[in-house]
Amino acid sequence: MKIVNRGYIVVKPKKAFIEWANKYDEDFSDLTDNEGSIYLIEEDFYDDEPVIKANFKLIFSNELLAVTEDEESYPELTMEQFNNFFDVSLGTMVFDTLKTDLERD
Repeated sequence: MKIVNRGYIVVKPKKAFIEWANKYDEDFSDLTDNEGSIYLIEEDFYDDEPVIKANFKLIFSNELLAVTEDEESYPELTMEQFNNFFDVSLGTMVFDTLKTDLERD
């Protein structure tokens, strides 16, 4: 097993995001038990808040894009709205259990 030199942010949808998403795609009605999305970040950090502030707009946009490409329908990309839409947790240890190389798209 190898350690990957990245930390991570886990983003899970809250009720406000699910309600917004359902306006554009009813497939999002059952997201309450969703495992969320994982975003790899720098490996070493000491405080969560600066990392979230540095990445929330990119993450927010990506999560909204998964619902609709109509950017005019997006809410304002603020930290407050991000926190209303998602539960967020961070971590620093990523392990690769596979023997094949990681690939990037």
